[in-house]
Amino acid sequence: MTELMARTLNRLGQQLRGRLSLPGDESFTAATSIWAKPTGRMPRAVVHCRTPEDVQLAIWTARDCDVPVSVRGGGHDWAGRALCEGLVIDMSGMNHVAVDAKNRVARISGGARASDVTAVTDPCGLAAVTGSVGAVGMTGLTLGGGYGPLIGRFGLALDNLLFAEVVMADGRILVTKHDQERELFWALRGGGGNFGVVTAMHHRVHDLPAVRSGMLVYPFSEAKAVLERSAEIAAAAPEALTMQLGLIAGPDGIPVVFIAPTWCGEPGEGEAQIAPLLNLGSLLASTVGTIRYGAALAAFDDYLVNGQRVFMETCWLPALASDSIEAFIDAMEMAPSQGCAIFTHEFKGAASRVRPEATAFGFRRDHVLVEVLATFADRPGELEEARHRRWARDARLALDEMALPGGYANFLTESDAIRAASAYGGNAGRLAEAKRRFDPDNIFRSAIPLPRAEELVADPV
Repeated sequence: MTELMARTLNRLGQQLRGRLSLPGDESFTAATSIWAKPTGRMPRAVVHCRTPEDVQLAIWTARDCDVPVSVRGGGHDWAGRALCEGLVIDMSGMNHVAVDAKNRVARISGGARASDVTAVTDPCGLAAVTGSVGAVGMTGLTLGGGYGPLIGRFGLALDNLLFAEVVMADGRILVTKHDQERELFWALRGGGGNFGVVTAMHHRVHDLPAVRSGMLVYPFSEAKAVLERSAEIAAAAPEALTMQLGLIAGPDGIPVVFIAPTWCGEPGEGEAQIAPLLNLGSLLASTVGTIRYGAALAAFDDYLVNGQRVFMETCWLPALASDSIEAFIDAMEMAPSQGCAIFTHEFKGAASRVRPEATAFGFRRDHVLVEVLATFADRPGELEEARHRRWARDARLALDEMALPGGYANFLTESDAIRAASAYGGNAGRLAEAKRRFDPDNIFRSAIPLPRAEELVADPV
């Protein structure tokens, strides 16, 4: 650490009164213990922020010392972008959520997770649009997109963003919404954390006292028939019914097929809508019932064990069909460990009706998002790491001929720059210009990849 860095951090520590952590501190260890175990150089320091002014100080410090800055919210980005080798802005303490039930609005602080939100909205009979897992941070999810079980009826999480308070790269605190700082508001909805640090959001919430949801499990030996029939049912399903499908390891390590349906429509119709999914083969287990929305998000929490090595690949498919299902099955037959899985996420209904140019997230057509996930224990050795990385890549490459251009930017890395540019389609040029305008020095370079000028492309097909 340079003398300048040491002096600057010492001054920052005095200003924040014990809310600056250095390597060796317990609070530093806690803040850097994220889902995907770090493998590179660790941060110089972590700033545990409680106010937008704390975030300002952290940004000014990083600029003064000419070191990278990253934002740690939920800490569930598979590529570990919550951490950098410079200064980490830890937002996890800013997790307050308040609901204005009359106006159907939730104020969500920048470090809140989906479970923090449902803890407040569930008792009110309301729901915000979230992802599929309660442990994931709301801000990172929202800024990149936000696929989830309510997508067909209420759109992406970012489609429900009404307001954001943002600390910019120069330290200014801006409020942005549809009629104020409009270009920033447009860019935030799909461009991720590339423009500033979001310290608070207002989200639209919806009347939803309960959902009909749970998990159905079928044997891997019946995977082809079960997934093909599930895809047929999904294609004809109402917008209020979404289905997450996939292949995961069962309790005994043998792969199984899972279906996670969520009905968010009229309560009396949920049982009938989900009933066909109960008779697709030899049903091994079912947890489907009428539950609060927050309880539905807990189904996958057990898969987010901190400190694992994680590799992820992703693509978009126009629909789930026989050829892609066969590729899924072939991949799982070759999986190197029980930590390998394939998940799908639907994109339809309200999310598809938004105009492509309305938000930076411009891929507004019905499709299926594929998530190929390989996780394994801490540092099993280079050979095991290579096996898992190769498995995830090969599983995705097997889908290339069927896939649509681009991919979900929240799941891509800098090495996927061309795919990231394609993902934004006709919005790519405008988004690149927004980056130059709002963060000309690339302070927030640890965020999800944005299109670069040399990779700009036309709208995806």
